[in-house]
Amino acid sequence: MNNQIIFSLLILITVGLNTLAQNLLKLGAGQNPLNIYLLGGICTYGLSTIFYIVVLGKLNLSVAYPVVIGLTIIFTMITGAVFLREKILVLQWLGAGLMLSGIGAIALGKQ
Repeated sequence: MNNQIIFSLLILITVGLNTLAQNLLKLGAGQNPLNIYLLGGICTYGLSTIFYIVVLGKLNLSVAYPVVIGLTIIFTMITGAVFLREKILVLQWLGAGLMLSGIGAIALGKQ
């Protein structure tokens, strides 16, 4: 049980850093190529990659990749709506719900 908490925490840290990187890159897009947002996004991606490598050392790729990428897509969509004020359509929310059910099936199938 303790290992599951650690794995979950590592995945959430990876997803959080990846989501933050996406948002920083979006904020820096279309500006001077050496702006603070782009540099921050690149550095955050690097840190996210380090955590992802740790996740890969503990979980099968067939579980880690879809869970991390799927959650990153959902979290990025939510943060884009909240912080960047992007409009999310009902169909997109439906897609996110379907993704969550798929992620749940993949993660629970591992147990």
